[in-house]
Amino acid sequence: MYNVPNLLAFIRLLMAPLMYMLLVDRDWSIFAGIHYSWLDYAAAFLFVLASATDFFDGYIARTFDQVTILGKILDPLADKMLTLAGFLGLMLLGRADPWAIYLILTRELFITGLRVSAVSQGIDISASWMGKVKTVSQMFAIGFLLMEWPGGTLLLWIAVALTLYSGYEYVRDFFRKTAI
Repeated sequence: MYNVPNLLAFIRLLMAPLMYMLLVDRDWSIFAGIHYSWLDYAAAFLFVLASATDFFDGYIARTFDQVTILGKILDPLADKMLTLAGFLGLMLLGRADPWAIYLILTRELFITGLRVSAVSQGIDISASWMGKVKTVSQMFAIGFLLMEWPGGTLLLWIAVALTLYSGYEYVRDFFRKTAI
């Protein structure tokens, strides 16, 4: 239970609300005198750092056989909290299309519910290759939108398409495994 991958996932859990605070609580007195662009840089730095922990916790867990039940819960939860913080913060700043965020978050909630249902039936629906591609595409979109780089909106809509497609794969696999 107490291992490096779980610690990294827990750290990612803590970074998500801090990043969100940097994006949406810009008028707090603790940020007085700091230009908004520096808050963007700090949020982007936290996001990149947190995204790196996502790679390393998975790599370490698989390579050194440190996969735990806690890790199977913490890792996707930390991913969802990080992307939720990024997407909602960006939407509130007017940098992300609300419809894109709605589609992504709806898919995430639906698939989380589907996975809980699968687990309750003893069915394993682990993250697929497309699920990993979806996560990476979302992280790139958030990074570009945080820094206001060209192409951020295009990357967001590519992430939406990949998110919806990977959701379709989860639903398809669920029904294949449940034989409903």
